Amino acid sequence: MKSALFVDFDNVFSGLRRLDPAVADRFASQPLTWIRWLTESLPAPPHAPSGSNRRLLVRRCYLNPQVYQRFRPAFNRAGFEIIDCPAMTSEGKTSTDIHMVLDIVDLLQHDVHYDEFIVFSADADFTPVLRKLRRWDRRTTVLAIGFPSAAYQASADLLIDQDEFVRAGLGFYESEAEELPAPVAPVRSQADVASGVARFIARTVSDSARPVALAWLASKAPVEVQGLDAANWAGFNSFRGLLNSLKLEPLLVNWELGLVADPERHALPDRTVMSTQKSAQIAESGLDGVAQLVRDEVSKARRPVPCGRLAQLITDQFGPIAADWGGKGTFRKFMEALNLSPLKVDWSAGSGRVIDPRLTAPTAAESRTGATEDWGPDNHLLPLLTQVHAATGMPLLSPTEFRFLLGCLAADLSEHPFLLTDTGKRVRDRCRDTGHPISRSDVSFVLKGIVLGGHSFGSNPVAQDTMGQKFVDSVLDLCRREQLLLDDAQEAQLRNWARSPQAASDV
Repeated sequence: MKSALFVDFDNVFSGLRRLDPAVADRFASQPLTWIRWLTESLPAPPHAPSGSNRRLLVRRCYLNPQVYQRFRPAFNRAGFEIIDCPAMTSEGKTSTDIHMVLDIVDLLQHDVHYDEFIVFSADADFTPVLRKLRRWDRRTTVLAIGFPSAAYQASADLLIDQDEFVRAGLGFYESEAEELPAPVAPVRSQADVASGVARFIARTVSDSARPVALAWLASKAPVEVQGLDAANWAGFNSFRGLLNSLKLEPLLVNWELGLVADPERHALPDRTVMSTQKSAQIAESGLDGVAQLVRDEVSKARRPVPCGRLAQLITDQFGPIAADWGGKGTFRKFMEALNLSPLKVDWSAGSGRVIDPRLTAPTAAESRTGATEDWGPDNHLLPLLTQVHAATGMPLLSPTEFRFLLGCLAADLSEHPFLLTDTGKRVRDRCRDTGHPISRSDVSFVLKGIVLGGHSFGSNPVAQDTMGQKFVDSVLDLCRREQLLLDDAQEAQLRNWARSPQAASDV
């Protein structure tokens, strides 16, 4: 797939810096890291040719040399054409957007047929350009930091999940240490990951006194081999496809028996007995069991669940099926073959997610009555919060859940410095451990909202109500941008939703 990448450096860097300076600095100083992720790991947008591999024929970075000159060498080394966009007004306004638009339109009419246009910017001014590209039947992929407008998101074929970009693209995996984040290993190429799988299998079989089950290897490999994702198996789409590409001699891989053996040390069991046992095992767990696992996970989260997480759960619990994705070859085809009704699989964002329409898209009647949730004495807030949720994507959390989340955040900040990725994981875990299964994406949305609402996390303790009101400031900005006009009474309701019961009673 022939792709062209356009990076609005000032927009992306400033957006990341507001959220976490360390993340912004890595984006600016190590572009080769996220370029590898973009070309080797990020799925193709919907309707791209099957099995498409992304080839970046054009890499252009638009930056203000008066401010960001120090980052020029890193982008030069990464093969970017750098277009200088200095400030043109006393307010610091640059001409980046018009430069990008002209270049995109120029390439649209180029003799080389570019299949995909990748835009790194949250500037909603690019919405008409994305729509033009769609009319010309070109795929569009967008990375927007912060809270991009609904129209901008809807105009793109693929919206790169911001949290996934930070974790996988930039390598900011959560630190398990209590003090400082652990050093982050560089992103590994798919060839390196595949070699790691081969070494893991050879080591495991060498240490075993009997043949090793392929199902067991499929469940353990993503844990033992850094960079291996059970959703795409190092680009081979299935565990079987990955193993078939490896040179494991003198080991023998027997898919009929489901075993890997060393012929000099291991005797293979009777084929008939093994086939019967394997068939019984798959029949017992079966696709119905996988579908139920997915339903349970979505029901427990009460929010869309990323397909990457589901792939790992299926691999852990249904190894024989996950080895070749039930004979479908790829995880995507496997998921689409499952009977998940009424759940739906949405591939438009990142690597996909499973959605329960009953929870994420209430009907008009449900929005008026609040039929999809029960907030007890706070039910009077539900119609307004449902309306704001539908317009802005704000998490639909009850007052109790939101205040509890803020309490967990305050407790974490009293023990650790604020780092967007690590803080989000710890707060999510703290909420779950105490009986409030708030999803990671909801926690991340709230943290970003507090920062974008004008709050700066420092060394001094911050009251929960202060953080809550900063989040409401951010949400009100989103409402105005999406043309959802709230009157004074509705704004007061929204602020009371975020206040602690004591603070609300004092108003």
